[in-house]
Order: sequence, then structure tokens, then C-alpha cells
Amino acid sequence: MSEANAPVKKKKVFGLFSMVLFAVTAILVGDTIGSSAAMGVQGITFWIILAVLFFIPYGFATAELGAAWPDDGGIYVWVREAFGPMWGTVTAWLYWVNVALWAPSVFVLFANTMETAFNLKVNMWVEMGIVIVLIWVMVLIGIIPLKFSKWVPNASAVVKIVIFLLLGVAGVAVLFTSKGAANSFALKNFIPKMSLDNLTYLPVVIYSFMGFELMSSVGDSIQNPKKDVPKMILLSGVTILFVYVFATFGVLATTPVGKINITTGIVDALLPVFKAVLGSAARPVFVVAALCVMFTFIGNMVTWSIGSNESLAATGMDATAPGIFGHRNARWDTPDYAFILMGVIATVTTVLTYVLLNQANGAFWVIFVLSSVVFLLPYLLMFPALIKLRSKFPDHPRPYKVPWGNFGLWLWTILSELGVLFTLALFFLAPDPTIPSGVYYGVVIGASIVSIAVGFILYFRSKQKIDANYLKSQQEEQDHLPAA
Repeated sequence: MSEANAPVKKKKVFGLFSMVLFAVTAILVGDTIGSSAAMGVQGITFWIILAVLFFIPYGFATAELGAAWPDDGGIYVWVREAFGPMWGTVTAWLYWVNVALWAPSVFVLFANTMETAFNLKVNMWVEMGIVIVLIWVMVLIGIIPLKFSKWVPNASAVVKIVIFLLLGVAGVAVLFTSKGAANSFALKNFIPKMSLDNLTYLPVVIYSFMGFELMSSVGDSIQNPKKDVPKMILLSGVTILFVYVFATFGVLATTPVGKINITTGIVDALLPVFKAVLGSAARPVFVVAALCVMFTFIGNMVTWSIGSNESLAATGMDATAPGIFGHRNARWDTPDYAFILMGVIATVTTVLTYVLLNQANGAFWVIFVLSSVVFLLPYLLMFPALIKLRSKFPDHPRPYKVPWGNFGLWLWTILSELGVLFTLALFFLAPDPTIPSGVYYGVVIGASIVSIAVGFILYFRSKQKIDANYLKSQQEEQDHLPAA
């Protein structure tokens, strides 16, 4: 490694408050509120059930892993230490490439929100151009130093909370108007039903809970990771669950289920509420709120791109393509080339999807499902890593352990694993009926297989270097264990 590319000692830029905001902006995603509300009032019940069966166990598992192994790399480090460098490398690759595949669907929402807010009718190809521009805005923000780029996630988290709470408050206000709620909140409507429509949108609810581990991807930049990671998960988890449920209630109170658009659910709900409360002054206030929603889409992708790029940079895959995966900017110490490669993949994905589907809504859903499937695959190893690391490194310091001892260890792991498997199954068993099944399954399955294959290829091409890094980490692990 040249002196110019020598690693710079990380600055500790994340305190507990910044960590909570980072987690909130990663997990609290506005692009899924419309999908959860589309299930109707029972969507609120699904939020609560899945929080108990998945979100809480997932938080427990991530808190132990993140506090015990707080190094840069996060999920990559945990899987590597548990199952070896091959699986760690494939995990990091899938975690990274999912963001490149996911970004276009989020920026489709940005474009749709812009059209709704400003009464525009944008040509599909112009919309594609907007998505591509936003992809490169994300890349540029990610390359600048963390001490500056972290303010995008922080600001986005605050804006998200305000907008989501505004939706909930608006829903409460509507209940006291002469028209009342747009949907009935009778007790019977809260009973969950496993209909085809619900099976289509239910994976989105579980997907919307993911992201606790992202903060650990920049573990070396956290001021006190061993103590603050568990605190961050508790504080952000409670905030996220409440805001999700409250915002879903707000959408349902203001918008009939049949009129909820999964790509503009939040802004569709805001305008009628502002009109009821502000009258003629509603439009300018609505435009400001819509601009804030659009900003949160950018903040969300900046957050995930930072975390996933740091995970990939930690693998040491420079032997595969020197200066790309692990290259760090000499001045800013950010994985600049990895960000650029992410932008290229996201751009190609955008163009191919628009050309194949020739429709914006279909492009959103296919890209979203593809990225979701690729995104969920790493978790199939992350949760079992919790059990494996307990047996492999029983003496490793663990500032936090999951509750209920060994029984809890297995319970939380099994519940988390089942949640991921359930979500993956639903993505394949309940496709959107408006999209040709051949295109849906061809793109999702084909691209997923290619993504997995590339991960293995990258590992075997750089096996010598990655294995050397792994052995070095194992030696360091032994050196730091307390004496018997």
C-alpha cells in the first residue's frame, strides 16, 4: 500500500445522540409507509405483531454482536469471525450490492413525490434521468469525510420523525372533523387476515425493521461502542416502532385504502389534512412538507451507502481489483472507489429496469423486491453467528448479552431467522399481479443468483489476502483475551 493510501486513524465522530439519529434514518423509511397502510387498519396490528416476533429479537441479537465486535465492518466481521472469511466476504458483498440495487427504487419515489407535490407530469425517460442524477448525488455525499456526511443522516432522521409525527397528529385531528376518519377503526378491522394483498405487502413491514447493524459498519468512528451500541438500539428501536405505527394510523385516517399509492403514500395523506386545517394556505405548507419528504429519501440512501461501503472496504478484497474495494481517499479516508462503483451499478440497474418494464410503478416494485431479496440474504448468516460466536469465543468480552441466558440466545436467534425466511418466501410466493410474472421472477431470481456468484468469485480471486487478514484478526483476538 502506498503512503498516500495508508489508512488514517479514524476520528470518533459518533456519540450516542448521533448514533440514534443514524439508526433512525436508516430504519425509518418513508418508502414503505404506503405499502403498510395499503393493508388497511390491520396493518397497524401487523406492525405490533412483527415487532414482538422479529424487531425486538433482532435488536437483542445486534446489540450483543455490535457491543462485542465493534470494529469497522459490522456484519462482515461478525459472519467472518463465526463462519470464516469466505462467508464473511460473500455477506459483505451482498450487503453492499443490495444498496446499489435498492437506490433506484428509492429515487423513483423521490421523482413520484416531486410530481405529486408540484402537479407535474414527467416523461418516463425524464424520470429515469432524475433517478440517475440522485444516484450520483448520493455517491458524492458519501465520498466526503464522515464528520460532514454524517449530518445528512442526522438531519434526515429529524425531518423523518417530524413528518411521520405530523401524519399521526393529522390523523388524530381528522377524527374530530365532521367527515371523520377515511377508514373505519372498528375493532374488527384490526384483526389481521392473510389475504393475497397482505402477503404482497407484509414483507415490506419486516423489511422496514432492518438496519440496526448498519451503525457497527463504522464502529471505529463511534466514541464508546461497547456501551453505546446497546443503548442506541433500545432508544432508536422504541422511537422507530412508535413512529411507524403512528404514521400508518395517520395515513389510514386521512386516505381511503383504495386510494393509497404505494409510491406516494405520505404526500397523498398530507395534502387533504393541510386543506382541512389551513384552508387556502395549505398548498405552500404542503410543498414544504413534500420537499422534506424528498430530502429524507436522499438521507436514507446516504446512510445505507456509507454503512455498506465501510463493510465492503473492511474485507480486504483489493487483491481482486487493486484500488477499488478497499481503496480509501488519502485526504478524507472514505472508500471513494467503492462509492463510484456503486453509482455505476445503480445507474445500469435503473436503465435496464426502465427499458424492460417501460413503466415507473413496475420499475419501483421490481427493483425494490430484487434489492430486498439480496439485502436479506446476509442476515441468514448474521443471526446464527450469534450462537456460533458464543461457542467459538466463550471468553470474549461481551458488555451486553441477550436476555434469558442460553434459552434466550436460541429463542431470539430462531425468531430472527424465521422472520427473514418468511419474508424471502413471501417475496417469491406473492408477486405484484400487475407485473408480468416472467419479468418479475426472471429479474429477481436471475439477478440474485448472479449477485451471489459474484460474491464467491470475489472471494476466491482474493482468497490469499482475505485469509491472511482473517488469521491476523484471529491472532489479535487471542492476544486480547483475558488470561485464564
